Amino acid sequence: MAMNEVELDPVTHITTDAIGKPGQRVFYLQAWKGDQSVTLIIEKVQVQSLAVGVEQFLADIQQRYPDLVEADKSYDESKMHIQPPLDPLFRVGELSLAYDTVRDLVCLIAEEATAVEGEEPQVARFWCTRSQLRSMIHWGLDVASRGRMICPQCGEPMDPGGHFCPKRNGHKH
Repeated sequence: MAMNEVELDPVTHITTDAIGKPGQRVFYLQAWKGDQSVTLIIEKVQVQSLAVGVEQFLADIQQRYPDLVEADKSYDESKMHIQPPLDPLFRVGELSLAYDTVRDLVCLIAEEATAVEGEEPQVARFWCTRSQLRSMIHWGLDVASRGRMICPQCGEPMDPGGHFCPKRNGHKH
């Protein structure tokens, strides 16, 4: 494994969470293996698109291997919050998934958004059960949905004081 790679195989826990007020939240992806933890910064939209990708990925696995027990999506909210230290290794640019059929483990691969020119981007690999991953994305969608209210006119998030809506010719509401 290269110096710019970290791998937790397997994780004992994996989660995504947000810290801050709606509209100013920072989203994190965090995994542990025993007492070792890795924290990454992730965008809200990445959490949401990862959820769609994971569900499709798990459905494909289930179709290919029908004897597998269906992955559980339940979670205990008290265990899903990220834990200090919040010293992110990097900001996630790209996420991908892999599956080890022998071990029945999914690998969530996170690649750094911007690397220093001439250097390889950092990569984190988190090996987890299908249920750990499904629980993480369902919790992540729950957290993402706790953000700002959505404007019924334009579909954009509204700040507590309202917003300038392009569908209402910029009138604040």
